[in-house]
Amino acid sequence: MSSEKTCIFITGATGYIGGAVLERLLKHPSASTFDITALVRNEDKARILESKFPVKVVRGTHQDFDKLEALAENAHVVYHCADSDDVPLAKALLSGLRKRHANTGDLPILIHTSGASVVTDDARGEYAAGIVYSDLNVEQLKSIPATNMHRNVDLLVLEADTQGYARSYIVFPSTIYGIAEGALFDAGVSNRHSIQIPSLIKAALARNHAGMVGKGQARWPDVHIDDVADLYIVLFDAIVSGRSGHGWEGFYFGENGEHSWYQISRAIGDALVAFGISKDPEPTAFTAEELAEYFGAESVSRYYSGSNSRLKGDRGRAIGWKPKYTTEDLLRSIRPEVGAFVQLQQGHKA
Repeated sequence: MSSEKTCIFITGATGYIGGAVLERLLKHPSASTFDITALVRNEDKARILESKFPVKVVRGTHQDFDKLEALAENAHVVYHCADSDDVPLAKALLSGLRKRHANTGDLPILIHTSGASVVTDDARGEYAAGIVYSDLNVEQLKSIPATNMHRNVDLLVLEADTQGYARSYIVFPSTIYGIAEGALFDAGVSNRHSIQIPSLIKAALARNHAGMVGKGQARWPDVHIDDVADLYIVLFDAIVSGRSGHGWEGFYFGENGEHSWYQISRAIGDALVAFGISKDPEPTAFTAEELAEYFGAESVSRYYSGSNSRLKGDRGRAIGWKPKYTTEDLLRSIRPEVGAFVQLQQGHKA
């Protein structure tokens, strides 16, 4: 990155994580030296983004492989914050990085977004168990089965590093929570809400009662959207200053606490009572029919909120990441999140 401008290409800028990362890149102390490009599918959002923010916008989809390849080839740094399971998308980005290295000798940087689902089990809410993975334990990381969720793309990203045409880093957010804030979100460019907790909120509103998978005993790590976005920037700064390894030494778990799924569902139940939607805050188990209706026909999606994932984000802390929000903040965040969806639901009915 010796040129005057650092060319950054970001996917997922209109999403929850990507929007929060882009928000911080635009506020970075070195933002004046960044030349940021984002791929955007939605025309209205593309127009707002390019008119109100110092971002170059390219219209396109994740199926525009030639376009994705060219955008990656032109970038010193690629932030991949979109679909973590899209193999053809990842291959297009990697092909572009390979071409850049072959044609310029530059060693581009890829910061890929995976997820804590990479180590989930099939507990279906019945128990809390599982190995606790540290992102500093490389042998433990290598032992994760290739068939696990997200692992197919993660291994492609790692192989690029092994082959030497890119320096790769992977961020693994856990249960992300909090209503995202900032200019991009205020402008309607990026999505304010996560997926995991809102999916449980929407199901609870549909049945007028909080629900959970099985007994809700399985456990997951959690991280606030502001903290995980900060991790991406702390990592970027560490890469630039030579303080971070890459490849297998470039795993970063986004984690600052752990919750049971029962705690999440009970907090939703408390909120439903507070809003006069339910009289009983105690969550009940989803029926098989409800699981299929609210979460999809596939077993992985149906029982997702009943799985265990046990992670410790030690590597990020070792390079200066200082997450400040805790599991208590997670539980406090649920009532306003429920309130936002209640308001949205009422708006649709009006």
